[in-house]
Amino acid sequence: MKRFTIYQVSLDPVTGAEMNKTRPCLIVSPDEMNRKLKTVQIVPLTSQFRDLPIRIKIKANPLSGLTNDSYAALDQLKTVDKKRLGNRIGNVSDLEAQIVCDTLLEMYQY
Repeated sequence: MKRFTIYQVSLDPVTGAEMNKTRPCLIVSPDEMNRKLKTVQIVPLTSQFRDLPIRIKIKANPLSGLTNDSYAALDQLKTVDKKRLGNRIGNVSDLEAQIVCDTLLEMYQY
């Protein structure tokens, strides 16, 4: 399980405003953590556009494996057990990965 890979992830059960159901999610945790831990940090993808700088467009193409353009909901970042991961779907482009990293850094810098 590598960083910037998209997997189907079962997010249920959820509480309140958390994104639910089984959906594509982007792994954002570093590869070293992914190798050593039983968990990964993921960002759910949604097909619903919201004009927010923390929603990063991921294009549907052969690389991503997505059938519709989607948006990485960085505001929904969460840690999940690897047992929640289903099929690998694809990867994001280098540019999309860089935008995700830059935006996360901007969100969490002090």
